Amino acid sequence: MSNIRMFEPRLFEPALSDSLESMFRRFMAPMRMDVEAGALDMRLDVAEIDGMYKVRADLPGVKKDEISVRIDGNQVQIAAETKQEKESKEGGGRWLRNERWHGAVSRTFTVAQDVDDAKATAKYEDGVLTLELPKRASTATKRLAIQ
Repeated sequence: MSNIRMFEPRLFEPALSDSLESMFRRFMAPMRMDVEAGALDMRLDVAEIDGMYKVRADLPGVKKDEISVRIDGNQVQIAAETKQEKESKEGGGRWLRNERWHGAVSRTFTVAQDVDDAKATAKYEDGVLTLELPKRASTATKRLAIQ
């Protein structure tokens, strides 16, 4: 017979485990400060399809002319800036809460192979920027003849 005691579930009350579990969930959840509540955010999807990289970036509320895309070899940068538009209060009222935000966001990422920037395309529709970034044809290594 063993001297090891088995775990006794009655030692833990369900109320205690629920609060620990919810505390852990809150701790591990992404945190946002009130200052950031309406901040411009960019979500990216990058896929490699048929010799190219396809990128989808969510930029809701941003105008097309406020977006810039830069390609440098295998590095891609997407930047956007939005400005708060002036809103009028009707009937002399006051704002109780205003979550409009203005500012800039930028994301830079690298892909495995250089991008052929001459053939790259960008399209912006319904708050989603779609990039098609063809891979640059790899140049074969040249062997030099030794004289």
